Amino acid sequence: MKPELHIIDHPLVQHKLTLMRCKETSTKSFRQLVQEVSTLLAYEVTRDMPMQTIEIETPLERMQSRVIDGKKVVLASILRAGNGFLDGMLNVLPSARVGHIGLYRDPNTLQAVEYYFKMPQGMEERDVIVLDPMLATGNSAVAAVDRLKQTNPRSLRFVCLVACPEGVKRFHDSHPDVPIYTPAVDRGLNEHGYIVPGLGDAGDRIFGTR
Repeated sequence: MKPELHIIDHPLVQHKLTLMRCKETSTKSFRQLVQEVSTLLAYEVTRDMPMQTIEIETPLERMQSRVIDGKKVVLASILRAGNGFLDGMLNVLPSARVGHIGLYRDPNTLQAVEYYFKMPQGMEERDVIVLDPMLATGNSAVAAVDRLKQTNPRSLRFVCLVACPEGVKRFHDSHPDVPIYTPAVDRGLNEHGYIVPGLGDAGDRIFGTR
């Protein structure tokens, strides 16, 4: 299976990402931009979602029409920064269930350590969208998808704001069947494991803890 990497190059997404990269952008503005970009990304990540046909009644007659079953979609947020994606995604998928994966990066090894995992029931019938702003070393994303695959979901997609070649390779070496959706693949990682040029620590910038 050939790994899929979808670069979302829509002008609105790229414009808002540029504003987010600026270090002068305030916490309030950064948080609002994350919500706006995540709404736009939701349109792209659901482009090939499975659909079903239902019967409805228009003001003129009954007809067969297609819908996404929003109740079968799970937004899996990698804590804490993934929560910045939720409001924007839920604007488009208001019936989606929400799950949380608590991971932190060990500062010495840069490996992901799990401290929390909570998903809806019946995951084998659900399409999962994994949310994490940064795909840096790839360790957290791989650990999250490792754990999610234990629940046997119907499908998995990974969405981030910024990725780098090292993170993309690490992720797809472990999970070639899971497509990545991102507006940008930056140059690489610095000595501390942060994406450069990047946008800084997304969690700190969303929650004002920088």
